[in-house]
Amino acid sequence: MPQSEDEWKKVLTPEQYKVLREKGTEAPFTGEFVHEKADGTYACAACGNALFSSDAKFDSGTGWPSFDQALPGAVETHADTSHAMQRTEISCARCGSHLGHIFDDGPTKTGKRYCINSVCLGLEEK
Repeated sequence: MPQSEDEWKKVLTPEQYKVLREKGTEAPFTGEFVHEKADGTYACAACGNALFSSDAKFDSGTGWPSFDQALPGAVETHADTSHAMQRTEISCARCGSHLGHIFDDGPTKTGKRYCINSVCLGLEEK
């Protein structure tokens, strides 16, 4: 796994680097996995860490893939006060890459909505 930002730049696409390493955001409704329905496991595009089961995915209508829970130990949360907002950032527990944010407005029994950038994900289909 890359250790320096220069090494990350060599293994990630420019869009992946902007989001995963610089905490950017892809435009809504443009990501590869927004409407994906396949069964499988979503993993970190940077390091391959398994993050979410397709069973936890739902259509939030927000324009980004949404999940109601992460796999145990897969993600870490951090306070994010950027853009004059108070949000909770989600990062990969293995490599620390930014994935998106978690909100307490999910429609399932968990009440959570993990709002994740498609560019941060890979899908290993069952």
